[in-house]
Amino acid sequence: MVRVQRVYDPSDRDDNVHILVDRLWPRGVKKEDAPFSEWAKEAAPSTELRKWAHAHPARWPEFVRRYRAELDERPEAWRPLLSHAREGRLTLLYAARDRERNHAVVLAGYLEDHLERT
Repeated sequence: MVRVQRVYDPSDRDDNVHILVDRLWPRGVKKEDAPFSEWAKEAAPSTELRKWAHAHPARWPEFVRRYRAELDERPEAWRPLLSHAREGRLTLLYAARDRERNHAVVLAGYLEDHLERT
């Protein structure tokens, strides 16, 4: 199972690998205090897609479709995440305020789909 968590929330100190999946560094988080072990910014949506979706929240279904298409084109960005997920030890961290409609939720679903296929 792939978990998602806001980077600003307190960590539950489990044995999961916590990986930031935002393209931009989260505001207010000092690098020396970062609550994650890796930063997989290439797994985040492209800057163009992120800005396009942010401007109009009603575009969510189309954002999901486009982001999944970007992921299909960049397997090198998400395969390392899939390796952690296969071990059952992955938490994707994101900075967005919306806990239900954010790219980390889409990425987690994408990874779960690949886990089911293998």
